[in-house]
Amino acid sequence: METKSILVVDDEPSMRMALSESLESCGYEVITANNGDDALNKFQEGLYDLVITDVRMPKKGGMEVLRRIKETSHETPVIVITAYGTVNTAVEAMKEGASDFIMKPFSLEHLELVVKNVVSKNEQDESTSGYTKREHLSSKKTIVTRDDRMLSLLDLLKGIARSNSSVLIQGESGTGKELIARYIHHCSDRSRMPFVAVNCSAIPHNLLESEMFGYEKGAFTGAAIKRLGKFELAHGGTLLLDEISEMDLQLQAKLLRVIQESEVDRLGGKGPVPVDVRIIATTNADLKKRVSEKKFRDDLYYRLNVIPVKIPPLRERRDDIGVLTDYFLKKFNKRNGRKNCKVSKDVKVILEEHDWPGNVRELENVIERSVLICRDDIILPEHLYMDGDCGNTEHTENTHQIAGGEQADTSQGLTLRDYEKGLIFDTLEKVGGNKTRASKILGISVRTMRNKLNEYKNDESMIDNR
Repeated sequence: METKSILVVDDEPSMRMALSESLESCGYEVITANNGDDALNKFQEGLYDLVITDVRMPKKGGMEVLRRIKETSHETPVIVITAYGTVNTAVEAMKEGASDFIMKPFSLEHLELVVKNVVSKNEQDESTSGYTKREHLSSKKTIVTRDDRMLSLLDLLKGIARSNSSVLIQGESGTGKELIARYIHHCSDRSRMPFVAVNCSAIPHNLLESEMFGYEKGAFTGAAIKRLGKFELAHGGTLLLDEISEMDLQLQAKLLRVIQESEVDRLGGKGPVPVDVRIIATTNADLKKRVSEKKFRDDLYYRLNVIPVKIPPLRERRDDIGVLTDYFLKKFNKRNGRKNCKVSKDVKVILEEHDWPGNVRELENVIERSVLICRDDIILPEHLYMDGDCGNTEHTENTHQIAGGEQADTSQGLTLRDYEKGLIFDTLEKVGGNKTRASKILGISVRTMRNKLNEYKNDESMIDNR
């Protein structure tokens, strides 16, 4: 069966992380939201097979999320979680259309069982009612291009997708390597089987082996239950090894054996377990150079590089800048409740001339930030803040947005710190004070955001003005 997509809604970061990790380990694709408004925005942008929401949250609570989802998509199952549940709350949730109800505290095993039952029941209902779900490609999985090289590449990949050969996708960060991997899976005979992604650079080396190959109960301290590895979760489907160049050499040897033998050995297991997966690996590094430096096994490189794919950077496909800009404008206008925010002619020139070292991801961040910052429906050069350079006046006609929304004349000698401060406060205001979202828009870490805010605490005039 195809990978199921789940939207998890909870205002507690630790709970979101626990739910996400548990469900992803079961082979589900998980998107998280930190409040009701965020959840409803994300639900409008993508297609989800299930929504799991906490009841008590700021802004919109879980019951409101449940009602709104059922109004727009009655067939989407919703599981409600609460630590404050009563019989009346449970009855109300079920009357509003909830598929199930879980009370905190609960075990992750119980959660996984409830999710499995709800997903299975929904599949049965679809098959008996004749309901056909729309193609499961959310906005984040859409490939937007009119570049001839990219279109030719997509045609080529569609032709080879039906094979079982390994694919190695190389390209700079932000070019859309995972999107290409999902496209290959979608075009293959495995499209209705799981698509499981492993970020080899995000998981510590000492944990990656158990994540990849799984473990038996009692295999090591803390192994309270048996866990299937990513290979077993992807059985019959596709396994994406993202940033494969970051994998430890010792683990590379074990991976090579799994690919050659089509079987895995769980940690603490009694024998090998057969697996059938199609391997797609991605990297932004020069793997040939890594091989020559003895940092990557040559035998694994040739095993993965059966079908080599090179994604051109955005600066080499400038025809895509305009169409991607329009796509992201539509996306973020909808997300932020803007009617029809557009870019000015000057901004179009700036975007088309920029080299985009961060590629499509950088362009997306710039457009999202600009939609939030601009006051009217026209994005001007001073709203871009390209490369994080808040003091760049090259295209801004000597004006910049500062805290409080005034237009400041750069001839008055304002410092870079003034612009930085104004940008941070304006962005925080746009997102309702959400530091995590503001940090993402600005392209900085949450820690950097907090450090900056601490620096500004002594600036009484700035605080008073806001």
